[in-house]
Amino acid sequence: MQSSRLQLPLIFLFLLSMLSSVELSAQGGDGNGHLYTIGILVIVGALILVSVFLMLGENFLAIESQKAGIGNPTGKKVWSKPNPSYVQGSDIVVLKKGFDILLKGEAPPTINPSQVTRFAMRPGDFRGLPPIPRVTVQVGDEVKAGDVLFHDKKDTKIKYVAPVSGEIVEVRRGQKRAISDIVILVDKEIKYKQFDPPSIAEASRKVIVDFLCESGGWTLINERPYDMLPAIDSLPKNIFISTFDTAPLAPNMNLVVDGKEGAFQKGLDTLNRLTDGAVHLGLDARGEEAPHRAFTDAQGVEKHWFKGSHPSGNVGIQIHHIAPINAGDKVWTLTVQEVIALGYLMHQGRWDASKVVAITGARVKEPSYVQTYIGAQVGELLNNNLQDGKNRVIDGDVLSGKQTYLEEFMGYRSDQISVIEEGDYYEMFGWLLPLKPRPSVSKTFPNFLFKSLRFDGDTNTHGEQRAFVVTGQYEKVLPMSIYPQHLFKAILVGDIEQMEGLGIYELSEEDVALCEFTCTSKQPLQSILRDGLDMIREQG
Repeated sequence: MQSSRLQLPLIFLFLLSMLSSVELSAQGGDGNGHLYTIGILVIVGALILVSVFLMLGENFLAIESQKAGIGNPTGKKVWSKPNPSYVQGSDIVVLKKGFDILLKGEAPPTINPSQVTRFAMRPGDFRGLPPIPRVTVQVGDEVKAGDVLFHDKKDTKIKYVAPVSGEIVEVRRGQKRAISDIVILVDKEIKYKQFDPPSIAEASRKVIVDFLCESGGWTLINERPYDMLPAIDSLPKNIFISTFDTAPLAPNMNLVVDGKEGAFQKGLDTLNRLTDGAVHLGLDARGEEAPHRAFTDAQGVEKHWFKGSHPSGNVGIQIHHIAPINAGDKVWTLTVQEVIALGYLMHQGRWDASKVVAITGARVKEPSYVQTYIGAQVGELLNNNLQDGKNRVIDGDVLSGKQTYLEEFMGYRSDQISVIEEGDYYEMFGWLLPLKPRPSVSKTFPNFLFKSLRFDGDTNTHGEQRAFVVTGQYEKVLPMSIYPQHLFKAILVGDIEQMEGLGIYELSEEDVALCEFTCTSKQPLQSILRDGLDMIREQG
């Protein structure tokens, strides 16, 4: 029905122009023009009445459909584009809000081997873990992939294990003696600690949980709200996996899962034993071609199709449109590569921490996909593959990633390195004369006319932090039924009751990253949101 609302003003303007021309001709004619004028007015009135009845009918149909729980009303399908054939008649969640940031430096769809020799596990990647955990290794020790490196002093059951085999060459410490990195010099050939996985079909949930805690598999799971490892006794209401990523230059999950279909299904089977609810799979309905068959043919899951601009691929957005998180709810999320790692662990009995990483960005000489392992050193991954000049290296995508340096290591859940230009320059009257093309939601820049145009992009914010005023910008790019600006202000004043009422439990940093990109006030929205979540978590 959305298209009919857009067509009505156009039809009205067309008929109005006809009416004006007829009126002018009538003034110099034989008087018959007045009859045409009356006829056109009758037609316009009839069109308006028909459109009003159609809109009212659609609204009533939507209300009754929601009450009956029968999904989307069929009236919308009359006015919308036909669904892709590969969805096979399933409903599609079409998200009208959002924005795709198109950048140069996309990786071609081939996976290359990497020559990384150093990997690290970082306790700081696990929210809620003390900064000084109990380290079970020391410099000079030899470890296998799957050997324990550290664990929480208070909860010794959850083990954090080595992603590769090799020699412990460094235990780095940060402020207040906090452990920042446990660095491993990798063997030429990976050696694995062998585990004895339980039967997915026959073992009890407790047996599976104990095995995952002991082997390192439990660290693959992320629990919302708060984005942290779940407690051993945590029982999720549902589990969610997004099979596509819409962030700028994000990895193509169809490429990543190719050849690993069996491990992916094994991981899904395992997750089904860990919840009394459902395992939900978010599928991509944006393209002409169907997603990989590992996703479309997945068994034991509920499949949901999504179509729209970024952030339609964010698991948090998908949760909001499938089964929103309320106070007291716990849901788990995993990425495609984490499900694959879980499947290998349950099938082969070894900790396979291999990962496909996308090296992207305009400042990369040759963007590519590389096959590596969790915690690879950034400098070795890039391997002199950067353009000369001032570059910003980002662990993740340009919206929600974190600045990193060549001597540091990738985060535990990261699957992308982005490199863009350091925007340390001033643009005279940039707000008044927007001449330089740049990704922007503003229609001030003419590039909105060229939907497929890609940009270099840089880190310049094009302005300083300003008064936090209500602009309505966030609501235009966040496809969720919440009021983000009111939520952020509630966080700033520490009003926990207001935060809960405004939907803070449904959000993670990546969900509001696009809001931060569009923010005229230049507010650090992701940081503000994390402060609010930590505030609630600490209050218990």
